Amino acid sequence: MKRILLPLTLLVFVACNSNQDSATAEATVITTAVSESTPSDSVQVDDITSATSKPNQVSFNGTIVLPPQRQATVAITMGGIVRNTSLLPGQYVQKGALLATLDNPDFINLQQSYLDSHAQTEYLKTEYERQKALSSEQAASQKKFQQSKADYLSMQSRLEAAAAQLSLLGVSPANLLKDGIQPLLQVKAPISGYVGSVNMNIGKYIQPGDALCDIIDKTSPMLCLTTYEKDVADMAAGNEVQFRVNGMGKTVFHAVIVSIGQQVDPVNRSLEVYARIKDANQQFRPGMYVTARIQK
Repeated sequence: MKRILLPLTLLVFVACNSNQDSATAEATVITTAVSESTPSDSVQVDDITSATSKPNQVSFNGTIVLPPQRQATVAITMGGIVRNTSLLPGQYVQKGALLATLDNPDFINLQQSYLDSHAQTEYLKTEYERQKALSSEQAASQKKFQQSKADYLSMQSRLEAAAAQLSLLGVSPANLLKDGIQPLLQVKAPISGYVGSVNMNIGKYIQPGDALCDIIDKTSPMLCLTTYEKDVADMAAGNEVQFRVNGMGKTVFHAVIVSIGQQVDPVNRSLEVYARIKDANQQFRPGMYVTARIQK
């Protein structure tokens, strides 16, 4: 019996030691794998905008926008019925191009008022100068001279008021004197760009101040990015920004920060940062989603 038990005891002891060594080796491998899979600098992801933040690297999410000077809402101070238009959304128009014509009898009356005031002003000016000369020679009463002066200045103010109203409608008083009364009010493009929404059709009555259409000029797009108060110290106007546009693959574009918001949102502690795009692409459109980071 002693010859049998001794080897078995030794075998059990050796087996136990072997199992312990295997378990220790396996634990070492698992610990090493966990250590390798854990980054040294953890990434924080915002629950609302999904913007990330790494040490020494500020990243953002945002959209492509246009500055106010690069977009226009076409509206007029006088209403009317749309008689003609050929606009389509997405169409490119040059500044000064005819967008639509409107019919309104008040427009004709305004032109007539200007022409009448212009003619009366010329007559009253001549009469005023004649009375002024007579008054200086004491050949006419002072009362007559003062009346002619008042009539002339009053008519001149009417002329200037009518001219200002015509200018607001895009009508040149000089062209009116040259070409005569125009039956339809012409609406022209205030800037060059692409037509956005079109809010008119033939036969529709447009109220004064209503928008007929929108025009956007994409030559100078910008980025509107969302950042957080904890990252403000890491950015300043003039910082270079790299960004990618959703739907345009991995192409990297560049921008420069030009403005940092001064008001923090009380809910998510965020603020807006605006950056001027350096290499604008024809495929850029307002509202496109972008991801960006400050270039170190």
